[in-house]
Amino acid sequence: MDNIKIRTVSIDDSDDICAISGKYLGYPCEPSLVREKIGNLNSDREAVFVAVKDDNSVGYIHVEKYDVLYFETMANILGLAVKSEYQHNGIGKALVSAAEAWAAENGIKSMRLNSGASRTAAHEFYKHLGYESDKGQLRFTKNLSL
Repeated sequence: MDNIKIRTVSIDDSDDICAISGKYLGYPCEPSLVREKIGNLNSDREAVFVAVKDDNSVGYIHVEKYDVLYFETMANILGLAVKSEYQHNGIGKALVSAAEAWAAENGIKSMRLNSGASRTAAHEFYKHLGYESDKGQLRFTKNLSL
């Protein structure tokens, strides 16, 4: 992890995060939307941490408080991605650690995340960090703008 720093997100990370999300998570987006979302982050319920090398974001994690009626509050990882040329160097682990520390600072005792069925390398990564797959799910979406 030579010269890699983990810090909280800034508006200046928008273009890099958009590019990373499109290429490594398969979620193409517009930098203006990412800029808007970063500007509207609610620090009482969510955080974004970025891994930075030479003033460029090379990875990020987005975590939020997750509340349901039937469990204690958890932290939910909404997105985690690291550029391929920086993978296998501890950056993903450092980002997850930052999210876990944020959760602990907020009195949260457990983490959760969803990972696409085809992302088998990511599954191994999470298992290596002590995460367990506890159920299979299908995700349903509906476009309400039609």
